[in-house]
Amino acid sequence: MKNKLTIIALCFFLVLTFTACSQIQSNEEKGELIDEEKNIVEYEFTEDGIIKPEIAEEIIKDTAEKVIRALHDKNMKSLADFVHPAKGLRFTPYTHVSLENDLVFTKDEIENFLKDDKEYLWGFYDGTGFEIKLTPAGYYEEFIYSEDFVNAEEIGYNTVLSTGNMQENQFEAYENPIVVEYYFPGFNPEYQGMDWKSLRLVFEEHEKKWFLVGIIHNQWTI
Repeated sequence: MKNKLTIIALCFFLVLTFTACSQIQSNEEKGELIDEEKNIVEYEFTEDGIIKPEIAEEIIKDTAEKVIRALHDKNMKSLADFVHPAKGLRFTPYTHVSLENDLVFTKDEIENFLKDDKEYLWGFYDGTGFEIKLTPAGYYEEFIYSEDFVNAEEIGYNTVLSTGNMQENQFEAYENPIVVEYYFPGFNPEYQGMDWKSLRLVFEEHEKKWFLVGIIHNQWTI
């Protein structure tokens, strides 16, 4: 009789254990489902067909912070991880994106960007029309991280914070992008804000992930 009760108790214990494990697995599966649902962001657009700023921020904020930090640290290997694998990374020295003339570097080229000693023609200086002939390291200093943008006074997500005399066309030039702008409204009070500068990071979606496709430098132009 004693052995029979022991066997019954053991069977009961095994049933309870199996039920508990099944419940844990079920909860884990539900949790994964819930987590996936939390990560789903429905796009909402403005009247101009641009992803709304609050939605854009939710989608790209974490990624943009990593990109601007990589630029601050001159960590091009880290930056390359975010570059669009098919389209590469386009550099625009003054606001207006030129699909024909702006230089584009591939993901692999970005890894060694600052080690490249070749001088490239990036465009033409505003006001003088002189050629912008610089090595990538020189271009980085003058037209990428020209200020401490990681500590920018304002950050905009699909919101234009700075405008000069050049035509704004990033939302037309890129395919349904998210543009993150790091903006300083000015540095010297004597210039009454005419010395403002900003850096824009342009992201496009590719295979359900967002990648860096453009870096636009912006400042007062004549």
